[in-house]
Amino acid sequence: MTSLGGVEMVDWNLAAATATRLVKPGPEVSREEARAAVAELRRHAAASEEHVRGFTRMAPDEAADTPVLVVDRPGWIRANVAGFRELLSPLLDKVQARRGNGPGGAMLGVVGGKVTGVEVGMLLSFMASRVLGQYETFAPPGRDLPGAPGQGGGRLLLVAPNIVHVERELDVDPHDFRLWVCLHEETHRTQFSAVPWLRDHVESEIHAFLGETDVDPSMLLERLREAVQSMAGGGRPWSDGGEGGTGGTGGTGDEEGRSLVELVQTPAQREVLGRITAVMSLLEGHADYVMDGVGPQVVPTVAEIREKFQKRRAAGAGRLDQALRRLLGLDAKLRQYRDGERFVRAVVEEVGMDGFNRVWTSPNTLPTKAEIARPADWIARVHRKAD
Repeated sequence: MTSLGGVEMVDWNLAAATATRLVKPGPEVSREEARAAVAELRRHAAASEEHVRGFTRMAPDEAADTPVLVVDRPGWIRANVAGFRELLSPLLDKVQARRGNGPGGAMLGVVGGKVTGVEVGMLLSFMASRVLGQYETFAPPGRDLPGAPGQGGGRLLLVAPNIVHVERELDVDPHDFRLWVCLHEETHRTQFSAVPWLRDHVESEIHAFLGETDVDPSMLLERLREAVQSMAGGGRPWSDGGEGGTGGTGGTGDEEGRSLVELVQTPAQREVLGRITAVMSLLEGHADYVMDGVGPQVVPTVAEIREKFQKRRAAGAGRLDQALRRLLGLDAKLRQYRDGERFVRAVVEEVGMDGFNRVWTSPNTLPTKAEIARPADWIARVHRKAD
C-alpha cells in the first residue's frame, strides 16, 4: 500500500491486535468437545462438496480447489484483516494522497493510522463473534492462511466457536446444524471455483466502487468513529425505539439509520453499488436455496433449523446489535438473502436448474438489481435472447 513516510492510513497490525484482544473467546467447551466439533466440521465440509455439486450441477475446476479452514475468532480476524488490507488499498491510497497534500499530513498519517487501526479492530471484534462461515475471496495466501494457487488466496472459513454458540442458542441438533451451515458455505466455494470469471468480476466492481469514492479523510475517520461510539452505547443514536430490527430509515432525509457504505456514496457509486448488490443477492440467495434444497435428504431437522434461524436472523440480539447491523449495512445483507433466494427459486421453478445455471455464463447474464426483484424479466432477457 501507498504510505506516507512509511506510515499506512490504517495500522492493520494494530487493528488485528485490537480485535483479537477485545473479542470474546466463545462458548465454554472442553478440549475434547472442541476437537470433536472441529473434526465434525471438517467431515461435513468434505461431504457437502458432493451434495452441493450434485444439486447445483456445477462442476468446479479441480485445479482451482480451495482449502477449508476451521478457525477460531482470532483466526477469522486475521483472515479478514488480510482481505480488507488487499481490497481497500485503492480507497486508502486515494485518501492517503489527499491527506498528504494537506497541512500536517505526515503527523496525521502517524496518529490517524493508529486511531483508525484501533477503530477498525473494534468493529472486527464485534463481527468476529457473529460470523458462522465465510468464503474469503481476496486475501493473498500466507503461511498461516493458505489459499488456492492462482485464485487470489481463496479459502473457506468455518468459525467453530460461533457455530457451537448458535446451535446451543437455538437448541437444535448440533450435527444437523453443522452440516446445514457447511452446505451454505460450500455453495459459495463452489460458485467461485466453478465460475472462473466470478472472482475477478466481483473484485473489479468493488474497485470501481472504491475508485469513485470522493471523501475527505476526516469524514471517513468520523464514520468509523460513529460506528465505534454506537457499539459502545455513546454518540448519536442510529435508531429510535419505534423501529423494528430490519426496518428502513423512515425517510427523514438525514443520515441516521444509514450504513457506512451509503454515507460515503457519490452519484457515480450508486450505479456500481446496484450491480454489486445484485450479484451479492444472487450469491447469498443461491446458497440459501441450495442449503434448504439439499437439506431434506441429509439434514433431518432442516425445517426446525430454518424456522429458528430465520427468527434469530431477523430479530438480532437487541437494540445495540440492531443499530450496528444497520450502520454496517448488515440489514442490507439480510435482504440479499431473502430477495436472492426468491429470485433463484422463481427461476428454477420456471426453467429448471440447468436454465438457472445460464446465470453463470458471463457477467452479461448476471441479473440486474431490478431483475432480482422481477425474475421473469431476467428469464425473458437471457432465455429469449439465447433461444
